[in-house]
Amino acid sequence: MKTVFSNVMAIYRRELQSYFSSPFAYIIAGVFWLLSGLFFIAMLLGPNGLIANVAYLDGKGITEPVDVPYEFLKVYLGVLGSISLFILPMLSMGLYAEERKRGTLELLATSPITNWAVALGKLLGVVTFFLTLILPLLVYEAIALSASDPPIQPTVFLLGHIGLILLAATVLSLGMFISSLTDSTILAGFLTFTISVFLWVIDLVATGIGGALGDALGHLSLEKNYTNLVQGILDPSSIVVFITYIVLGLFLTAQAIEAFRFQRS
Repeated sequence: MKTVFSNVMAIYRRELQSYFSSPFAYIIAGVFWLLSGLFFIAMLLGPNGLIANVAYLDGKGITEPVDVPYEFLKVYLGVLGSISLFILPMLSMGLYAEERKRGTLELLATSPITNWAVALGKLLGVVTFFLTLILPLLVYEAIALSASDPPIQPTVFLLGHIGLILLAATVLSLGMFISSLTDSTILAGFLTFTISVFLWVIDLVATGIGGALGDALGHLSLEKNYTNLVQGILDPSSIVVFITYIVLGLFLTAQAIEAFRFQRS
C-alpha cells in the first residue's frame, strides 16, 4: 500500500508541475478568471444585477423577502458550471495525448507503476490545478457574502462548491479516458466537450423519451445532479452519480492503457 501511494504521489507531483510550467495552462486560468469575474460583477453589481433588481422591487413597494446571497450563489455557481464545461476539456486533453505524441506513453505503460496509479495520479494533479483556479473565486465570494444579513448558511456555500469540484473531477476523469485513446489533443478536447455537453443536457432528452428509460437517463444528467448540490440539497444519489462517473473514467483509462501495453508486447 505504501508503494502504491508513493507511485500515485510521484505521478501527481509530475502532473501538477507540468501544469504550473505550461504557458497554455496560464492562458486557460486567465480566461477562466476573466469570465468568472465579469459574470460576478454583472450578476451582483451590474445595472441588471441582483442587488439592483431587489432595490427596484423595494422602490415599487414589493416587500416579498428575497434571499439575495442564496439566489446569487445559486445562479453564479450555475454559470461557473457552464463555463467549466468549456475550460475543463482543455485541461484534460493533454493528459495522455501528449504522452502519446512525445513517445513517453510506452514508458508509462511498461513501467512497474500500475495503470490505476498513473491514472489516479494524473487525475489528482489536474483536479488540484482546477482547485487553484477557484480559490480566488472563493475569496471574493466570501467577501461579498460576508456583508449579507442574515448570513448565508455555510452548508449551502460548501455544498455548492463541492458540487463544482465533483463536476470538474467528473469531466476531467472522462476527458482523461478520451485523451488516452488518441495522440491528438484537439480531438481529445473536442470529444470531451461533446460528451460533457451531452451529459449536461441529457435530462432534456430524458424528458422527451419519458417512461422508465427516461427516468433512468435523467439520473445521469450532470446538470440535474449539479443543480441539486448548488441549491444546498444534500442528495446522496447526486454524489453517487458523480463518484460513479469519476471511477468509470479511471477504470476506462486504465483499461485503455492496458490495451496499449498489450499491443506493444
